[in-house]
Amino acid sequence: MTQRRVLIILADGFEEIEAMGPADILRRAGIDVMLAGLSAREVTSARGVKILADSELDKLNGEFEVVVFPGGSLGAKNLSKSEKVKTIIKEMHGKKKIIAAICASPAVVLAPTGILNGKKATCYPGMEDMFSSEVTFSDEAVVVDKNVITSRGPGTACLFGIKLAEILAGKDVADSVKEAMLLGTKPSLG
Repeated sequence: MTQRRVLIILADGFEEIEAMGPADILRRAGIDVMLAGLSAREVTSARGVKILADSELDKLNGEFEVVVFPGGSLGAKNLSKSEKVKTIIKEMHGKKKIIAAICASPAVVLAPTGILNGKKATCYPGMEDMFSSEVTFSDEAVVVDKNVITSRGPGTACLFGIKLAEILAGKDVADSVKEAMLLGTKPSLG
């Protein structure tokens, strides 16, 4: 079996944990993850952290099974302005490949393309008003509806990453990563 490939697209203003959390989890699960800068390799996050992506989006080759859109209000707006992003979403959706978005991105990046219509989805609280009446909003941390996976925000980024790992590498691998990262454990208070 060939290794699964995931593309995470970073635009200036992206939410750090929503990109790096899933990237880290997926790489721990043995999945090939490519971080691509929307317009340059160096991308500046919502809080001014500069990240050097693996590649620029326009310089990528090959197929990906999954595309992930981190949120961050400005990052999502920048992604939504890109014709290349719109084309990727339409192509991936047409091939029934996985499209995943978190925080502002389900509402700002995915909803305008129409791919959420007829599906259940979630997003950052209050942004569900941007969904069309054809989208069923859920306040679950992570929502999977066919080939579209959505999540709420920074606090759900690890759950989002674990769900992606489970879908791509299997429940046993995802559970192993979750356990190794101490996700779901109760903190000791002394």
